[in-house]
Amino acid sequence: MAKRKRSETASAVVVPAPLQQPTTSTRPKRTRQSPKKKAVVDDAWDPYGEASVPLDSEAEDSPLTDLDETTPEKNKKGGKRKKKNTEPVVYDIPPVERKVTQFKGRLGYACLNTVLRATKPEPIFCSRTCRKDTIHKNGIDFAKDLGLKNTRDLVRLIEWNEENKIRFLRISSEMFPFASHGELGYDLSYAKDELKAAGDLAKKLGHRLTTHPGQFTQLASPKEAVVEASVRELEYHCQMMRYMGLGKDSVIILHMGGVYNDKPSTIARFRETYLNKLTQEMRDRLVLENDEMCYSVDDILPICEELKVPIVLDYHHNWINPSETPLPLLIPRLNKTWHLKGIHPKQHLSSPKPQFADGSGSVMDRRAHGDRCYTLPDEMGMEGVSRDVDLMIEAKDKEQAVFHLYRIYGLEEIKWENLRPEKPAVVKSEDENGAGEGQDGEGSPAKRRRTRPKLSSVIVEEQADSVIVTQTEQSTQKRTRKVKVGKAIVVGSDSTAKSTKLPKRTTVRTRRSKQPQPSIVDGTMVASLINQEDAPDPVDGADLREVEAGEHPEAVDAAERDGDGCAVQVNGS
Repeated sequence: MAKRKRSETASAVVVPAPLQQPTTSTRPKRTRQSPKKKAVVDDAWDPYGEASVPLDSEAEDSPLTDLDETTPEKNKKGGKRKKKNTEPVVYDIPPVERKVTQFKGRLGYACLNTVLRATKPEPIFCSRTCRKDTIHKNGIDFAKDLGLKNTRDLVRLIEWNEENKIRFLRISSEMFPFASHGELGYDLSYAKDELKAAGDLAKKLGHRLTTHPGQFTQLASPKEAVVEASVRELEYHCQMMRYMGLGKDSVIILHMGGVYNDKPSTIARFRETYLNKLTQEMRDRLVLENDEMCYSVDDILPICEELKVPIVLDYHHNWINPSETPLPLLIPRLNKTWHLKGIHPKQHLSSPKPQFADGSGSVMDRRAHGDRCYTLPDEMGMEGVSRDVDLMIEAKDKEQAVFHLYRIYGLEEIKWENLRPEKPAVVKSEDENGAGEGQDGEGSPAKRRRTRPKLSSVIVEEQADSVIVTQTEQSTQKRTRKVKVGKAIVVGSDSTAKSTKLPKRTTVRTRRSKQPQPSIVDGTMVASLINQEDAPDPVDGADLREVEAGEHPEAVDAAERDGDGCAVQVNGS
């Protein structure tokens, strides 16, 4: 029976008044008007939506806060150390409009968890990497150690997903930096115990793990060096899954690649490579995805049916580069390519950025993923079409995008303490709108203007599964570049305000090396080959384009020489 559609409603819950400082504290007593007690928030936009609002509340101290009630010690420069901000933080989580669906599959996200990435003192993520020169300087064991850290964090990521009812995850292809490199590549046997632990946990909990190598992997390239490097990349991914002991549902997703001015010849090269250069293990795991630049579903369906290669339908790509056959008629045919191999079908869903949702802008504008998805395709509820497929949500807010759809459709219960707000909406100025679809007269991307609410007294309004923070207007206080928080005040379904312990967080930035960076022939071309959702994170402060150019030189060199828009795939998902 269909669920009844309803909107979330709210009732006000006032946050408790502040407590007096303990009389046993030796810290000087200050009033809230003291300049030294000013609240701080992050001046730059927080990529995980954790901008804090200082708030007094009666709650127990979090063990993650490290409260220090002693007199501040002097630092090396003679000044007093600043006290950590231990006041509670309130997240502005607005209600959602409820919708109904018959979808019964799993929702997943790609590579990075924004909540875990922001934890301290050690962030949890699986895409640590570095530049080639760092390996030459420190030895290959430096890269191998990064792989071990990534694998151990994968276990913690799977555990967190289980606690939050997310059982579908894409593993980052950066798990083992330079493992497939022609000169520096290495075997993963040294990490087989860590990989087995992650795989055993995923199988025990019923989680599906997949991978999606970037656009450097081009099996249909006319360049033999590119094809050889692509085969090495597939072997690396297969080896990783082999040591994890993953079943046939753990697939490796690729795109056909470029057109190279001759689409039929390119498809013929793919057939030749698939039949004669891939191992059976590679063929068993390989699936193809339609893209928004070169190959629609109609383009790849014949060769996939011939070779029995499953097809991943990407709804966003099909919106930009549509098939001629309507999806309700096309999807059952795509599902058959999965069923022939006994693999559960999967699809991809993403949304364009809001300013391009009307179809305006260039293909490169419309292809960029938005922060979240706000609706499931109609086909997801159709019997025999997409009702029970696994759906990968490709969105910048990662697990928060999954939570958002959970709330909209009531798919799973939510842990409120793990919710984070969306980024402010992008506002177009009149000049930008007048210049043509959000771009200036020269065709360059329009400048974005974000708005931030002013801080003030706070009232928390209760929701069925959300929290609203109402802020009355007052002058915005001075912001600093860093915020540390210890607790959050949220409202649960039991209709009572409660304190929830959260990990401390700090603004996440990519460190930049102070030393001059080696030149990159064409950074734009290199960037176009990097997967949007893979989230590689150089630990040595390197420019990401430099890292990828060093790790996949064959594809980059070919792109620099032959790239002509669609001659090399520029899709990023």
